[in-house]
Amino acid sequence: MKVVLAQPRGFCAGVVRAVEIVERALAQHGAPVYVRHEIVHNRHVVAGLESKGACFVKDLSEVPSGAVTIFSAHGVPRAVERAAIERGLPVIDATCPLVAKVHHQGRRYVAQGRAVILIGHAGHPEVEGTIGQVDGPVHLVRSVADVAALDLPIDGPVAYITQTTLSVDDTRGIIQALLAKFSDIVGPDTRDICYATQNRQTALRDLARIADLILVVGARNSSNSNRLREIGSEANVPCYLIADSRDIDPRWLEGVEVVGLTAGASAPEVLVEDVVAALRKAGAVEISTLPGIEETVSFRLPPQVAGPNGGPVNPLFQIA
Repeated sequence: MKVVLAQPRGFCAGVVRAVEIVERALAQHGAPVYVRHEIVHNRHVVAGLESKGACFVKDLSEVPSGAVTIFSAHGVPRAVERAAIERGLPVIDATCPLVAKVHHQGRRYVAQGRAVILIGHAGHPEVEGTIGQVDGPVHLVRSVADVAALDLPIDGPVAYITQTTLSVDDTRGIIQALLAKFSDIVGPDTRDICYATQNRQTALRDLARIADLILVVGARNSSNSNRLREIGSEANVPCYLIADSRDIDPRWLEGVEVVGLTAGASAPEVLVEDVVAALRKAGAVEISTLPGIEETVSFRLPPQVAGPNGGPVNPLFQIA
């Protein structure tokens, strides 16, 4: 049995940055520091940070007065930012810069007098954060059918923005439907859609051409990981989403010659290595990596934790 790794796979730059922010905050202030929601959608990452003293909470009301507070990579509504300021909490914002860019786009379109349409999944933390960052109504669509149901003037000024964990391929049909329905519509260039999501999906499709079975390492609540599994299945290759090696069913491997292995953007490489080790025990004789894009993107850290020694923490988070 051969195991072929996708390239790229696993952590994206936004996740690397978010995890490092928590690590630096812990090193700088000591435990505990408080993180609103999961820093990223992966229980292994969350558990690892919890073991070092990070406390994950659902609401700011759970954060003690004066405690260092971190906003997750998914972003938060402005109401949460205001609540943190009112309580005087020293906040470090780990919102992915690409998510923050979507927030800025939405606010800019509203300032231009346009109705904003958000392509995304209801209930996702990033979507909730984006809606709460835009100073005006946001119309959420997930499908072409949702576009048809939009009750907006077809000749009125509108604009669309997208959830970053959707790729160019995911949004293409919806954007085409929007362009066909509205005569005065603008939106970001496709290059503004998250590079990591698109790259991982492209690599998965390449993997599907040669694999008899595909394993996607990622969390059940990870949007981009679930989409990778869907793409594998759409290519008529048995494809399973696993949290780690313990989820592998030995029956999946029966008669399989080539196993394709990838990981969602919030899954660390150590989990991929864990799966590889399990597959070796199951009879894997050759491990290789499929040629693909080498990602070199990196994002600057917030000023509170930047610098060689982490830098001083600002006493109060300020809304830009």
